[in-house]
Amino acid sequence: TILVHKASLATFIYDAKGELIGSFAAERRRLLDLDDVAPVMRQAIVAVEDVRFYTHWGIDPLGIARAAFSNLRKGKIRQGASTLTQQLVRLLVLKRERTLRRKIIEAISAVRLELSLSKDEILERYLNLVYFGRGAYGVAAAARTYFDKEASELIAEEAALLAGLVQAPGRYRP
Repeated sequence: TILVHKASLATFIYDAKGELIGSFAAERRRLLDLDDVAPVMRQAIVAVEDVRFYTHWGIDPLGIARAAFSNLRKGKIRQGASTLTQQLVRLLVLKRERTLRRKIIEAISAVRLELSLSKDEILERYLNLVYFGRGAYGVAAAARTYFDKEASELIAEEAALLAGLVQAPGRYRP
């Protein structure tokens, strides 16, 4: 089964002449096709969030081993091993609780998702759902919020900044 998620979108208010006079939303978001996102933004999010995204099948055994070794060495959980696909599953249906049960369900769901969608479809959904801070959900809202431009117009430095925000949008405030 493919996970279906109906994203929250803004409501726009127009006057009698059809001119936009305002909008409101719990989440600022505009959905985009992957082709409407600058290639540097796609590359940046993959580089920051899941460097082996195009080679794994939903879970990343090398990432799991790296995180496990690091966490054992430090004596506490400091690194995660979630793939971009696992993060999408979490955004779609799961709570943020940190339990082994949730991680197992997330991993199984990620593998199933990879069997149902292409890598580009997964990346597109992720970029439309992920939170970038300051009320910006999705890359379109993030590009508008931080740089007052379209996601297709982002340059490498802007894409790198946005990709870095995903890990801790509340802590990093450019």
